[in-house]
Amino acid sequence: MASAWTQLISIMSLILSLRWLPVSGDSSNALLLQSHREGSRPAMILPLHRSAPDSSISDFNPRRQLQRSQSQRHPNARMGLHDDLLRNGYYTTRLWIGTPPQRFALIVDTGSTVTYVPCSTCQHCGRHQDPKFRPQDSETYQPVKCTWQCNCDNDRKQCMYERRYAEMSTSSGVLGEDVISFGNQSELSPQRAVFGCENDETGDLYSQRADGIMGLGRGDLSIMDQLVEKKVISDSFSLCYGGMGVGGGAMVLGGISPPADMVFTHSDPARSPYYNINLKEIHVAGKRLHLNPKVFDGKHGTVLDSGTTYAYLPESAFLAFKRAIMKETHSVKQISGPDPHYKDICFSGAGIDVSQLSRSFPVVDMVFGNGHKFSLSPENYLFRHSKVRGAYCLGVFSNGNDPTTLLGGIVVRNTLVMYDREHTKIGFWKTNCSELWERLHVSDAPPPLPPKSEGTNLTKAFEPSVAPSPSQYNLQQGELQIAQIIIVISFNISYMDMKPYIPELAGLIAQQLDVNTSQVHLMNFSSLGNGSLSGWVITPRPYADVFSNATAMSMIARLSEHHMQLPDTFGSYKLLTWKAEPPLKR
Repeated sequence: MASAWTQLISIMSLILSLRWLPVSGDSSNALLLQSHREGSRPAMILPLHRSAPDSSISDFNPRRQLQRSQSQRHPNARMGLHDDLLRNGYYTTRLWIGTPPQRFALIVDTGSTVTYVPCSTCQHCGRHQDPKFRPQDSETYQPVKCTWQCNCDNDRKQCMYERRYAEMSTSSGVLGEDVISFGNQSELSPQRAVFGCENDETGDLYSQRADGIMGLGRGDLSIMDQLVEKKVISDSFSLCYGGMGVGGGAMVLGGISPPADMVFTHSDPARSPYYNINLKEIHVAGKRLHLNPKVFDGKHGTVLDSGTTYAYLPESAFLAFKRAIMKETHSVKQISGPDPHYKDICFSGAGIDVSQLSRSFPVVDMVFGNGHKFSLSPENYLFRHSKVRGAYCLGVFSNGNDPTTLLGGIVVRNTLVMYDREHTKIGFWKTNCSELWERLHVSDAPPPLPPKSEGTNLTKAFEPSVAPSPSQYNLQQGELQIAQIIIVISFNISYMDMKPYIPELAGLIAQQLDVNTSQVHLMNFSSLGNGSLSGWVITPRPYADVFSNATAMSMIARLSEHHMQLPDTFGSYKLLTWKAEPPLKR
């Protein structure tokens, strides 16, 4: 215990002696493609039934009411991803709606075509991560008025929407239009867009922690379609899911320059309302599975969906894949799965270091119709055994009698996936999603000033985080310039267990605090009793010398109030102390 206190005192001494550090570098056949929990593995391809015309949008096109941007420049919106597909059942991103902005955690779903959040008038909404949206508190909110083109509320004043899913969850409410902001990493200015304001939700939508859905599918109410119609972004978006045990990641609305070695395949929008790829073969350890070449082309083809957890193959393909994997796993032992209700195929003896799994499990290749090949590492087809340390289970399952091939988020962990809708293709690039911007060599640039609007102050929308009062954290109003924030955080996981994941931690902290990875610097990481102790310095962006008071207070509030969500690998954390330092006097 004395040793632990000595370490804590030494870090405190280091904090006191630190000075400013320079910064270094929907149709009737549509599918609901999602699996939020392991318990729903057997039934993955579920029909999404459009509601009858009298209870949903028909030919209404809300984008016609939105003012078009005259600018030919196409910026993009860089945004962080949070949570973990296997632990939470989804990935979320942050959107801010209204003026002043109200913050929401929304599930990123390429299979949904509408973005919606709980409304303050909701009569049956669950308890979610953030407060409900209050239209009356937004200076820029406008209801989408009732017309003959949409289904109207009982007073025939406002358009309504309804989404009904086969697993019995539903969402319904009114349509509104407001300013949507994309966070402080985005160079895309806040934009007016139509979204759903929920008045009722059931099933998983009611019980989930996330506030709502961010729909990235193809459709008039999709946030992507609205932004593309306004010509403020190019017709492309990208997702990058964090690795096994890490979670998080990044996303981009709009185009980015693809890496030279990104692997592309054709995606046919006419075949399905969901994003499909032209998969032709699967190889295991360099050996092609002996299958009918058309096996991956059945029914809806091969569908890529961000809301699905695992991968599901047609029965014949699954059996061949399982046999090939088991044939190549010589150094591990097959064991029972974590849940007796399922016949999971699991293995022990591979160790806890994800980067070393390729020593025990083979590489899997997806070969596309154009002959291009994309390689999957073991983390792209395995998930951790929840009851046996160092054990893993096959995250690929049979799709039963459904000949559709469904590739969920597990297949694209630590992979940048570019949905290039303009050129009808999807690209894959293996990378570390916690360090995506550094890997892409994307330079930090200040976001553009928001456009002026009559009677509306949109600059508020660039303050996405609601700051606590200055007195709450002993920051005086006069201290408007903060050159760095020093924090000391303890974890209840031992240093030795944390050590393999320390390189990922800076990126995760950066995502949770809405800053770039290059702004988060590790000072020290050591043991503290049965747990571990870490010291960090957070600095402004390279083009800025200081943080604003509000930004600094927002970061401290998130840490001290335990709003920072980290994967289970890191256990629970506690902010022990912090210090906000002004610039050095010259």
